[in-house]
Amino acid sequence: MTPTTRYLIFALWVIVLASTPLWAGNYFVRMAITIAMFSALTLSWNLIGGFTGYPSLSTAAFFGLGCYVGALSQRAGVPMILAWVAATVFVAVLAAVFGAIILRLRGHYFAIGSIGLVEVLRLVTSSWGSLTGGGDGLNVPLVQGGPNVVAQTFLAAMVTIMVIVFVVTVLVDRGRLGFGLRCIQQNEDAADMVGVDTTRYKVIAYTLSAMFCGTVGAAYASWTGYIDPTDTFSILMTIKVPVMCLLGGAGTVLGPVVGTGVYMILEEILWANFLDYNRAILGAVTVLLILFLPGGLLRISYKTVLAQLAARFNRLGAAA
Repeated sequence: MTPTTRYLIFALWVIVLASTPLWAGNYFVRMAITIAMFSALTLSWNLIGGFTGYPSLSTAAFFGLGCYVGALSQRAGVPMILAWVAATVFVAVLAAVFGAIILRLRGHYFAIGSIGLVEVLRLVTSSWGSLTGGGDGLNVPLVQGGPNVVAQTFLAAMVTIMVIVFVVTVLVDRGRLGFGLRCIQQNEDAADMVGVDTTRYKVIAYTLSAMFCGTVGAAYASWTGYIDPTDTFSILMTIKVPVMCLLGGAGTVLGPVVGTGVYMILEEILWANFLDYNRAILGAVTVLLILFLPGGLLRISYKTVLAQLAARFNRLGAAA
């Protein structure tokens, strides 16, 4: 797939999501907001998990941190957009500090350290009741206007964030940083020997990955109007995001977007038709897809598949 084709597919997908209020009801608008939100998170994870090959499980840590920084800023009287910017900057600084520490670990040790970060921040947020509200959570000032205005506002916000992260992903992919990150993924020791500053590159990738999670978290807090530690620092989220990326194709530019769209639509279909067993079925389907499509949906040679199907139908027709 050529870069032009990838960009065209992404542009068409953005138009479909952004135009949802024009042709669908509130249910589909909310679903479009959720897809755009998770697409931004998955694209962010791809910078550290896909390009660099470090299995980060700290997405929910920075998402939750962004939620609370954005919510506390708005409660202090900061305008909503500036609160999102404050959350982005705060999360970026903290991620750089954390990254310089835990990126000394590799493989399973790094994964354990990153998921431990989620639990540490959740416990701190739950315990610091005087600031965060503890287990009771926080109310966030609501956007003025009716339900349709609110939905359209946050759809535009989430789609915009998704587009920004996609553009950053393209720039990283085509630049020196992307080349260095792929060298680290292939062989970090060899990359270090030939002059790649592996520590700096990893910290940059981790910081970029985290800061957009903070932006999404702050926007999510404004959208829902209420946050609590259990919801914002969700282990389920920190697992779903890598699965979506792997489903589409980790390390590719368009793969995270494709994987998120397929996963979310599949999840909605299973919720609607298999209420009692939807999680078990979704988990089984996801495991099968990742096992039999290790490179993701974008790694499939669809021309070869169509040619094989055509040849099989021709043989059946000749036999008949």
